[in-house]
This record gives sequence, C-alpha cells and structure tokens, in this order.
Amino acid sequence: MVNRLAIFMLLGCLLLYGSDAVSFSSKLVHRFSDEAKERWISKSGNVSVADSWPKKNSVEYLELLLSNDWKRQKTRVKLQSNNNSSRNQLLFPSEGSQTHFFGNQFYWLHYTWIDIGTPNVSFLVALDAGSNLLWVPCQCIQCAPLSASYYTSLDRNLSEYDPSSSSSSKNVSCSHHLCKSRSSCKSLKDPCPYIADYSTEDTSSSGYLVDDILHLASFSKHAPQSSVQSSVIIGCGRKQTGSYLDGAAPDGVMGLGLGDVSVPSLLAKAGLIQNSFSICFDENDSGSVFFGDQGPATQQSTSFLPIGEKYDAYFVGVESYCIGNSCLTQSGFQALVDSGASFTFLPTEIYAEVVMKFDKLVSSKRISLQGNSWKYCYNASSEEMLKVPDMRLIFSKNQSFVVRNHIFSFPENEGFTVFCLTVMSTDGDYGIIGQNFMMGHRMVFDRENLKLAWSHSKCEEVIDKSHVHLVPPPAGQSPNPLPTTDQQSTSNGQAAAPSTAKTAPSKSIAASVQQLDYVLRVACSLLVLMCLLLSSD
Repeated sequence: MVNRLAIFMLLGCLLLYGSDAVSFSSKLVHRFSDEAKERWISKSGNVSVADSWPKKNSVEYLELLLSNDWKRQKTRVKLQSNNNSSRNQLLFPSEGSQTHFFGNQFYWLHYTWIDIGTPNVSFLVALDAGSNLLWVPCQCIQCAPLSASYYTSLDRNLSEYDPSSSSSSKNVSCSHHLCKSRSSCKSLKDPCPYIADYSTEDTSSSGYLVDDILHLASFSKHAPQSSVQSSVIIGCGRKQTGSYLDGAAPDGVMGLGLGDVSVPSLLAKAGLIQNSFSICFDENDSGSVFFGDQGPATQQSTSFLPIGEKYDAYFVGVESYCIGNSCLTQSGFQALVDSGASFTFLPTEIYAEVVMKFDKLVSSKRISLQGNSWKYCYNASSEEMLKVPDMRLIFSKNQSFVVRNHIFSFPENEGFTVFCLTVMSTDGDYGIIGQNFMMGHRMVFDRENLKLAWSHSKCEEVIDKSHVHLVPPPAGQSPNPLPTTDQQSTSNGQAAAPSTAKTAPSKSIAASVQQLDYVLRVACSLLVLMCLLLSSD
C-alpha cells in the first residue's frame, strides 16, 4: 500500500514539475470597475459607496486616475532618492573637511584631522594620493615626537594609537584577503605585517594591520548632515624611518591611491560613496577633502593611464607644456598626480626646455640664493611681478590645466620681491604633478570613470561641521564593516549601495513565484522520500 502511495505521489510530482512550462494566471480587476464596486460594497456592507463611485470616463473618473498617477510618481522619486542617497552623499572627516598646511616645518604637505577608534582618538594625517595605506603612530618603537611643544605650528599634542584601547579594533590576520605580506607570516593566524616604503630616500613605516572605525560626517542634498562610522584598514605604525622622523607626517599618512586598502577604495566598496574623491588646496594654507565628490558638470578632465594593463596609480598624459602665450614643441610626457609631493617634477629633457623658455620671458634680474634648492630665482620690482609668465598643461582633447602656483615669492627690499620657479628636474621617465600645481583647483580623482578632473575653486569649506556629533557604534558591532572578498572582486570596482541592493520592485513578483515553486518542489521530494523510507521498513 505504501509503495503504491509513493508511486502515485511521484507521478503527481512529475506531472506537476515535469515541464518548465508551468504558468500562473490571475484575473485583473480595475479599481473603479463595476466588479470592484460590488466587492467593495460586499466587504464594507456600505451600499452608499455606489453613490460616490466615479462614472467611467467622466471628468471625475479621469481626475482620480491622474491624481493616483501623481502619487505613484512621488513614491517612485522618494524611493529612488532613498536608494541613491548613500552613494550620492559626500563624506568627510568628522572633525571637518578642512585641510591644513604648515609650510617647511611639516615638509610642505597638506594635512587633515581624522578620528579613529572607540572612543575616538584624533590624528593629523598627511594626504597622499601617491600611496594607499592609512597608517598612524602606534605602540611606538621608533616614531616622531608627538608633543605640541616640539612643533611651533600646533596647539595640541599629536596622538599615538593603541588598538587595545579601542573597543572596535580587530587584528587583520595573515589569512585576510587584504593582507599582502603573507610570505612574511609564520602562521595565517598572526597579525598581518606591513612595510610601506616611500619615494623619499630611506623613508618608510612598518608595523601590522588592524581593522577599526574611521569617523566621518555626511552631506547630501536628500538628507541632513549626520555622522558615519566605517571600518577601514589601519597600519599600526610601530617604526618609522627617514623624513617621517624629521617633521614629515609625524602623526601618520592617509593614502588615497587606487589600492584595495585605501580609504576611498574601502568606502566605495562598502557602497557608502561614489568611487571618487576631491582635494582642494588654496593659497591661504587651507583647503578641503571630500569622499564621493565627482565635481561640477563644467569641469575639465583627462583619462588616467594604465601601467601595463593595470590602473595602479594616478598617471595622466600631458600632450604639451605651455609658457606665456606659446606651447613648447615635443613637450609631452606622462606624469603621476601626487598630493603627497609638495612640488612638481619634470623629466630632465622637458625641464631643460621649460626653464630655458621661462628664463627668456622673465624680465627680472636672475639671482643665486645660497642654501636654496631652486636654481631659477629672480629679484623683481612690483611691476615686473605682474609680468611673470604663466604656465599651462595641455591634455588630450585640448583640455587646459592652468597652473596657478608655479613660483614661490617673499619680500626682499622695499619695493622688490624675490621669487623662484618651483619646478624641479627628475631623472625618472615620468614627471610628478605635485601640490603646488594643484593649488587653486578642485582636483577630482574620479576612480569610477578612471579620469582626473579639475575646476577653478577657492576651496571653501561648504560643510558646517558644528552639527556633527560622534556616536559610538553598538557594542561589538561595526556599522559599516569592511567589504567582503566578493565585494573586493567586483568587475568595475563598485559595490551596490545597501539600500539599492535591498530594493528591486520590478522583480519582486517573479521572485515570489520562484520561491513558491522552489518550496513546492522541495516539499514534494521530501514526501516521496518519506514514503520510500516507510516502504523499506
């Protein structure tokens, strides 16, 4: 008897699911049809509904349909706004978007204050588009002095990070997909070590990696300003060498490069921002940094260049170098756009042509300054200062980049000013576009579209940071954890925003049908299996 039951059930399942041509049907009823009116009366028991029911094709009928269409459009706009708000927001450090410049004492770099950990600790980090890792002095074996008394430009002490004092910190093990130094590990459970070498001679930072909270603030057209916490990779910098012990980035570096561990990469992979950021340096020793900024529609741009087949750094192709009203012939070169370089460096041959043309156009007397790295310095009157030739870089499609800060000047005698051309020569095959050339521009590193964009800007801090309050994450939780391995390997370097990933209205019915079909199949198979087991007993 049981065997027969099992056979009948198996035949039933085969009939029901033996073909993929399973269809579902449903009758559609218009909301203002006579059938809908009858159902409404039957359900509510109120016959007076019939008197207020709109007559088909009447003006009232059409107005009601139109009114409903407007409501649906508003709902769609609101849904679209909510779905896109996370990736369309701008993020900036919780202490404000402002950058700081301290001149020679801090190696002519630009810095910003950031907050790390729980409770949050502040660090003054150098902004470096030429590297990837965010590292700070940590459990120091060899670090720069951190006391404010050591630096004339600071009004507060610098900090030393201690992962054990942060409730949100976690070690990054050698087995982690972002650990690139596994060959140095004795065990995959060990903390992941790092050594970051920099272009400046004998300059490095080394230690181990941790995962902790970076405190940010958000700004969006669709939402009020609020605090955001996101997990990032942090280098616990136990030992620094070279210029990092001599005033350059004593409190750490924030790498803004294209690598997986950089802050922009992690924020974009987590779906918090568009895969882009901007930095802006003004002439008043200040500026701004925004994550997720793709710049204005009026900006100019040029594509990044791959190194081999990969985009590992922000390289661009300069087609010609212009001085005054003319452009030099055969003056094209490739250049790394690097906010971590204070000044701009040109390949030797290009440099020779540039300084020769510049010197020819300058009417002031050339002088020699002892102990100065600049070879082309001049003593100029106020009238001659107005005639200093300007410079421009021309990129593909005739995109013009106006250089606004190619000289450094300081008063000498009354009525005279000494100025120097702050362009240097490099023996490398490529040049470096440093901070001095970027000054006065809103520089957008659009990693999503692999292009560099720029527009003239006074770098105003458009965000009111006074309303941002740091809120610790729930105990034992990270509000925005590090992206998973799957997120890291997305084809275009993006991750869907959490709100977008959860919402797919057009596919919801199909998904429900598929889920119902799947459940019925599983149930049928289980019943047949139970019958077969019973028959075997």
